Amino acid sequence: MKIIAVINHKGGTGKTTSTLNIGAGLARLKKKTLLIDIDPQSNLTEGLGLRDVKVSIYDSIKDDIALPVETISEYLDIVPSSLDLLGAEIELVSRLGRETILKRLLKAVAGKYDYVLIDCAPALGMLTVNALVAADTVMIPLEAEYFAYRGIDRLVSIISDVRTHYNENLTIGGVFITKINPRRVITEQITSSIKKYFNDKLFDTSVRINVALVEAQLKGVDVFEYAPESNGAVDYSNLVDEILVKI
Repeated sequence: MKIIAVINHKGGTGKTTSTLNIGAGLARLKKKTLLIDIDPQSNLTEGLGLRDVKVSIYDSIKDDIALPVETISEYLDIVPSSLDLLGAEIELVSRLGRETILKRLLKAVAGKYDYVLIDCAPALGMLTVNALVAADTVMIPLEAEYFAYRGIDRLVSIISDVRTHYNENLTIGGVFITKINPRRVITEQITSSIKKYFNDKLFDTSVRINVALVEAQLKGVDVFEYAPESNGAVDYSNLVDEILVKI
């Protein structure tokens, strides 16, 4: 079971869209996949059509109960989030072993999945630390804009700290660029800058701007179901193929 934390401290990078469609892409290839929404905004949960969730990951963290797994399709499950998770950061402060709660909860599903993808909040708080402690590897989506990696040193530093103190096997599995507009001259310059920063960690596949990605989430489905011939579906299919080889 490979556990991947999808993380960026900045909002608007396509992190949730990527988690959703990478997970759906893996499921299409009959890889049993679990998505974990550990972002209080709950966009991943709602993006797969789950609303008014009664039991969420917050309940598991707060009461140390089993993860509430919801079935999306034969090969795709999700542990939903809720706004209640907003209070978890404060509540975790006084908990013993607070950094390893998610890791302990995931032991109950060990061996049931090929892949677990954790959609982290756009913040570097205790919930994100929990995801990093539980994960085998990290994937970082970067928006195709100048200063896309502003502050990324801080994220890389936290990953390094978690590796030192809690999870010696944690790696950065890959970085990929989202919201690409190939018609912009600046896109090639941005890609080149990111390549210099991350070297061979940068995936070959980039994700183009595509309205189908937004529309699919509003409908509560993945892009493969909503618009299988769209650029979004093509790009995420290629990204999944690359993940299977490199991670």
